[in-house]
Amino acid sequence: MLRIAVVGATGAVGRECLALLDGGIVPVEQVVPVGSARSVGRDLGRELGLSLPLADLVTLDELDPRGLDVAVFSAGAEVSGREAEQLAAAGVLVVDNSSAFRMRPDVPLVVPQVNPAALDDRPACGLVANPNCSTIQLVRALHPVHELAGLRGVVVATYQAASGGGVRGLRELAEESRAVLDDPGAQGAPGGRFGQPLAFNLVPEIGLPDAHGLTHEERKLVREPRKILGLPDLRVSATAVRVPVFDCHSEAVHIALREPVTAEAVEEALAATPGLRVHRRSHSPAYPMPRTVFARREDRALVHVGRVRVEPEDDRALALWVVADNLWVGAALNALQIVELAAKNGWLG
Repeated sequence: MLRIAVVGATGAVGRECLALLDGGIVPVEQVVPVGSARSVGRDLGRELGLSLPLADLVTLDELDPRGLDVAVFSAGAEVSGREAEQLAAAGVLVVDNSSAFRMRPDVPLVVPQVNPAALDDRPACGLVANPNCSTIQLVRALHPVHELAGLRGVVVATYQAASGGGVRGLRELAEESRAVLDDPGAQGAPGGRFGQPLAFNLVPEIGLPDAHGLTHEERKLVREPRKILGLPDLRVSATAVRVPVFDCHSEAVHIALREPVTAEAVEEALAATPGLRVHRRSHSPAYPMPRTVFARREDRALVHVGRVRVEPEDDRALALWVVADNLWVGAALNALQIVELAAKNGWLG
């Protein structure tokens, strides 16, 4: 039985962590919600309808590491960079959802279905990084394809939901959508959570661009799969787009392979992979969509792959359409599966 702190408990990912813990993903003795000073006094158990043993909400300054086994951080890179290592130094395993530690060589970057051996032993630094939400669903689809035919290169375009911008992003999309429906001529103003109005719009920039024009989100998609898959020279090109969808990220993935494949062989390899659901070409529709993925709890826990096709002129060129719940698969669920794997390996708790 574990004692787990959820840092950022009132945010979009933190709330999903609490809900998944309430569902029994790992056995808990107590869960300690951690939030900002303005959140103190909130009864999250009542707000979210939870029955798990939930302590009173505290701030990070009030959090006592003694007796705490795990802290799941979902409060952003600034908070993680300032606070996570102190908790880890006190003996708490920190699973961090931010970008603060992902590319640090001594910090495992883990997707349990892809590189579980990274957690065979407890990391000396006491930190485990949760990858970017879009990276997680991407590598889970790429992994069985790599085992089948080897990866030479990947080109990915992401279509990322407003929930990636947290509770504020969801609220902004709802409010902007109502405003446009009331007045179709309304343009909105730059700024807000996504830099530009998102309702009935596409924003092809997530995070600040660097000198090469790559945004922060695109840099993550280029670097993180290499570390997780153990392919440091893998060629990855990414375009990240924010779309007016409330939940679930989608990806159009084009893959250059080392060996020739058929669409049937790829579908079979994907279907044999736990945690993936294949929408075969014989299905109708032959592809997943955000609304249908988000509709059922069992689908929210899976990575969905469809529109599997091999280029007619090149049987080493493969295309996939990948959809997953960014708050579950891409964040809270992966983080807690890291905790589950650590406990199974016997060095936690």
